Amino acid sequence: MSAYINFKNNQYAQAMTFYQSVLGGELNLMPVKDSPMKDNFPAKAQGGVLHADLPGSNFNLLGADMPNPNIEAVVGLVSLTITCATKAEVNEKFAKLAGGGKDVHEVMTFFAGTMGNVIDKYSVG
Repeated sequence: MSAYINFKNNQYAQAMTFYQSVLGGELNLMPVKDSPMKDNFPAKAQGGVLHADLPGSNFNLLGADMPNPNIEAVVGLVSLTITCATKAEVNEKFAKLAGGGKDVHEVMTFFAGTMGNVIDKYSVG
């Protein structure tokens, strides 16, 4: 399964570079202005990303700077679950994702394991 995230205001490249710094993987970006479809988009969209993917060993994030006008964007519209091998890795990724964002629930250990909840600086939970 892959997650597909739509951003507005041409934030996709910046957000995906951030996710790559946290998760690793190989980032592939296709800007609108460099795509075969560039003539189908207005000038304000040319600086955005038409399609991108960030595949890693156990994940794949996909997306674009093409928000769906039929969906009102709200915090929590998309949330990602990241499973880590160790508690140290949970703490490391949590700290990076919380930077510039909002710490919703601190990392804690309880009967179901260790977890935390954050909304990152791009409003993705």
